[in-house]
Amino acid sequence: MLIWSKGGRALTLTVSGILVFVIYIAPLAVISLASLAGQWNGVWPSHLGIKNFLNVFQGAPGEAVRASLVTGVVASAVALVSGTSAALALRDWRGMGRRAIDLVFFLPSAVPSVSVGLALLVAFSHPPVLLNGTALIVIIAHFVIVSAFAFGSISAGLMQLPREVEQIAESLGATKGYRLWRITLPMLLPYVAAAFGLSLALSMGELGATSMLYPPGWVTMPVSIFSLTDRGDVFEGSALTIILIVATVTLLALVRIVTRKLGARNSI
Repeated sequence: MLIWSKGGRALTLTVSGILVFVIYIAPLAVISLASLAGQWNGVWPSHLGIKNFLNVFQGAPGEAVRASLVTGVVASAVALVSGTSAALALRDWRGMGRRAIDLVFFLPSAVPSVSVGLALLVAFSHPPVLLNGTALIVIIAHFVIVSAFAFGSISAGLMQLPREVEQIAESLGATKGYRLWRITLPMLLPYVAAAFGLSLALSMGELGATSMLYPPGWVTMPVSIFSLTDRGDVFEGSALTIILIVATVTLLALVRIVTRKLGARNSI
């Protein structure tokens, strides 16, 4: 509903600002202060410094940074390739068959991630495929969880592409492979970047399935944060949370930069 009056707009902006502050800014500020705190016995923390960050990088949580980055990037990349391939293959499908396949792809996103973890744990804890206790089963779990979002983003992007451009290229003698690499994929690039970014963000913050599957030596940042805060190391948990946020935002920024460069190159 449009708000025409100045008073209504001012009230809407005020309420929105308060909600943003309470829900996003204030919790993030508290976590940031806690990550630097040595003690917090009063209204404000004391003994501020970077000791918590040093402890995180020197201890086992430091390995969690590498585990999360590798798991997130690999799972998201595989989900992007499979989701893009499936969306392209199913582009012209219609009817019950397409809806049934869509249901299969979106099913992992409709169930709790703990259920995904339990299913993988039961399926791969016995021969002939024994993956329990390996890092691979964690990567597979993340792939299963984010694949639905990758497929959905690419499918939505394909619906927005003008088919006329591809048809003109076909009428001029362009092969299917040429149309795919030089026309379809470049036009689909923003949706590919969005799919990879969303998958990466979801993987970096995934906890439910990972907590059931992670082996010793492959503890992701969300699991390590939970473990730290569960045993009372709130300040180190806050420091690792800040690292998780910075790492995720940095990766998303890199995805955006690479996408812009590829888009500029394709437009030449």
